[in-house]
Amino acid sequence: MIWGDDIGWGNLSAYSHGVTGAPTPNIDRIANEGVLFTDHYAQPSCTAGRAAFITGQYPIRSGMTTVGQPGDTLGLQKESPCIAEVLKAEGYATGHFGKNHLGDR
Repeated sequence: MIWGDDIGWGNLSAYSHGVTGAPTPNIDRIANEGVLFTDHYAQPSCTAGRAAFITGQYPIRSGMTTVGQPGDTLGLQKESPCIAEVLKAEGYATGHFGKNHLGDR
């Protein structure tokens, strides 16, 4: 799974067969060999979107409805579900690179 931030479907050549968007040959290869999603729904902020993906919960349930700032009490709780933990239990290796905005906890 590749999670992009502030990117539209037209920014990747995989969705337009190279007609528009930046050349993304590696993502195009992944799309050709895997699954290319064509129906999308987005959250109103990057924090809400990441929290929904990582926990499998609507942002209103996790409390992650707005962008958190350093020191905020906003953040995922220890008991919040996590897709990485679910995948690890099934034998997958996971990684996260880049910002997360999911709190300082």
